[in-house]
Amino acid sequence: MKPAQLIIARTIGIFVVATGAVYISWRWAFTLNMNALWLAIPLALAETYSLGEAVLYAFTMWHARSRPSPPSARKGLSVDIFITTYNEPLELVLKTALSAKYVTYPHKTWILDDGQRPEFALAAQRIGVGYITRGTEWEGKPRFAKAGNINNALFQTDGEFIAILDADQIPSPGFLDHVLGYFEDETVAFVQTPQEFWNVGKADPLGSRAELFYGPIQRGKDGWDAAFFCGSNAVLRREALMALGLSAYTRSSLAAVRRALRRAKTQVQELRARWHRVNPAAEHVAVDILASISRCESGLRRGKPLADILDQLADDILESQRIEVTLPDDMLATLAQIESEITHIAGEQALVINPMRTNSITEDMVTALHLHAMGWSSIYHHEVLVQSLAPEDLKTMLSQRNRWALGTMQVFFTQNPLLMPGLSLGQRLMYLSTMTSYLNGFAAVTFLAAPIVFLTTGIFPLDADPVVFFAHFLPFFLLCQAFFQVTGHGCRGIWKGQQMSIALFPTWIIATTKGLVAAVTGRHMAFSVTSKTKSESNSGFKWIVPQLIAMGLLIAASGIGMARAAFGAAGLSSTLVSLGWVAIDMALLWAAISAARYQGPKDSEITAPSLPQHELLAALLTGSISSEPNTLGEQLADLRVSPSVPMKDDVAIGPNVHAIGPVLDAHAALELRNMVAAELDRRLDGREKIILVDVSEVTSVSPAGIACLMQTLHLVRAESADMRIFGVSQALETANLAYRIDGLTHVYKGLAEAQAAHPSGSSRKPALHQAQPSQPQTGRLQLGQPAAPATPDKSGGADAIDMTLAREALNAS
Repeated sequence: MKPAQLIIARTIGIFVVATGAVYISWRWAFTLNMNALWLAIPLALAETYSLGEAVLYAFTMWHARSRPSPPSARKGLSVDIFITTYNEPLELVLKTALSAKYVTYPHKTWILDDGQRPEFALAAQRIGVGYITRGTEWEGKPRFAKAGNINNALFQTDGEFIAILDADQIPSPGFLDHVLGYFEDETVAFVQTPQEFWNVGKADPLGSRAELFYGPIQRGKDGWDAAFFCGSNAVLRREALMALGLSAYTRSSLAAVRRALRRAKTQVQELRARWHRVNPAAEHVAVDILASISRCESGLRRGKPLADILDQLADDILESQRIEVTLPDDMLATLAQIESEITHIAGEQALVINPMRTNSITEDMVTALHLHAMGWSSIYHHEVLVQSLAPEDLKTMLSQRNRWALGTMQVFFTQNPLLMPGLSLGQRLMYLSTMTSYLNGFAAVTFLAAPIVFLTTGIFPLDADPVVFFAHFLPFFLLCQAFFQVTGHGCRGIWKGQQMSIALFPTWIIATTKGLVAAVTGRHMAFSVTSKTKSESNSGFKWIVPQLIAMGLLIAASGIGMARAAFGAAGLSSTLVSLGWVAIDMALLWAAISAARYQGPKDSEITAPSLPQHELLAALLTGSISSEPNTLGEQLADLRVSPSVPMKDDVAIGPNVHAIGPVLDAHAALELRNMVAAELDRRLDGREKIILVDVSEVTSVSPAGIACLMQTLHLVRAESADMRIFGVSQALETANLAYRIDGLTHVYKGLAEAQAAHPSGSSRKPALHQAQPSQPQTGRLQLGQPAAPATPDKSGGADAIDMTLAREALNAS
């Protein structure tokens, strides 16, 4: 926004707030119909809510920012472009992959296939891009939809920056060149660009472009350092995501241990009470275990390493069962359950660390919220650099909007920005304004119901002279409209945004209600993938039944109201006011009619972006790539799981020890993971599998390096093996202060101490009463590896960043 335009907008915004405050004060003080408070109070509340939304919008636009061009992208940065896909057709995904491959800034392109389709792996190899799918460690575990797909890929790649594209998004060749320069500021976590669609005409009946949001609102949020991450057509800093995942792991692991100890204490206390004076041996064991739990709780308060706490309790439980007296079956079962729980606290999920937040179906918004709370900054770059497909029917659009609203309201009720430490006042209000906008569904019902009630019954919610009413109301209303026009100068979607906020009132109400229920019950909400093909349903009117009923009632009420006024049963002025009110409601609801009638874009409205020509795409379009099993068996014969990173000097391998140094970053940790996987594959002789990792030479640590190291440890233990880290490293000690590495493992001082240590985690020897686990599949760590490594494209390795910023941000939050 230009300086002069910003001054005008601020001036109008001040008058909007002032006239709105005068109007609402007057409404509450002098106009409530005391004989119809059941209608007057809800209407006044709805108007007060609308004033609140206007105030938040004025606050948003106070610092609306028009950024100058960013610095040129520095050469040598390493970038991974992720293309997320689940059930989209191969042709669509390949168009995106080829366009991403030919983005001019050196990078690696990866197809993240959550559908695990062999023909996608073959196609990725043919066009020279990477292919990543989930490994067996995800079997039977929560998958977390798109967030889980991205998190899985983050631990198999090592680029400093991550560009995320949906399966249907076509980036321009200069996509990365135009945004990477912003990351010269080391506090920037992500850069978001606007969405644009090539299959939407000027009328945009479904409101897909969201020009109000991707125009003035995002620019306003950017001015408060609260630009939203919208899930795609964005670039993120890997270290910011990994720092977020580590900080969340620290909090969640402490909470999980506390919960486990509380449950264990309750269970053992019940056993003690049950066997008191009945079985002295069982009671004695219960007393010993309770004493051990108390020591663990004391160690937790003193900051003792979590791994040591859990190991000691597990050892005490196992030792208690090695007495000569046979314990009761219920005690053995309870102790086995406790021992299993405390040794598998991190084993409930495939990833021990989740950089992208997985506790909401709007993973993008909640991830940005927590990044801002940690002290990271964000950028909104107002330039269309990516084009994609918009929903082409009402059903698909409503499903998409419902997911956005449902996830947002779930976060509103569980992670309210007003209560989250680390956010500035401006950031709190920016998130709050988006969340509370979905409460508009309830206000809309009141605005629709009030004129219907008056026109049919003569009960008017206001007790005021019409002239006086308009004298108070019109200045506020007209200034609001002027404010929208000034702040949205050049934005064609202002009226469409206002229409959709009312016309989709059933969606907002349902989403808000479900979000509240999910927050109260702790129920996980299912993620719905937006369909990239048009719904087969020919009619959209069945999806707007509530809107049709509302419009029918408004029309019927208007007829009744005019008849009442004609026969003198209602005041003429009040009837005219109500009829004008009905006209506004009908104009707003008409957006639902337009959306229901929409049959998809005309050929003249489709302006598909130009795509790079490639022989594979041509072969695909002519059916040369088959998904038949027999054909694929031959086509995929040469595909083997292979490490995605070449060997380098940061990790040295010996017969028993892996040494890391001097840099522990994503590249070094990923290389270690590949070598550990290979070593586990070789150790098939039944001996105990112990991986030793020397970190004594590490002088520089990044959050990504720590996160990848801990994930490797997690996967090793899932293989009934153990990975022991040893060596004195000041850099690692600093990282431990910030991220509590000892929550997952003990860091031993030397090789001898590591070799002599008791087994940890799932590598612990089973108790005598437990069944021996079945032999796990080998090579499990590698099954999640890329089946086709990305073609090298001059992108360099990721340099480790200083831990100070992340540590200070974590301490502040």
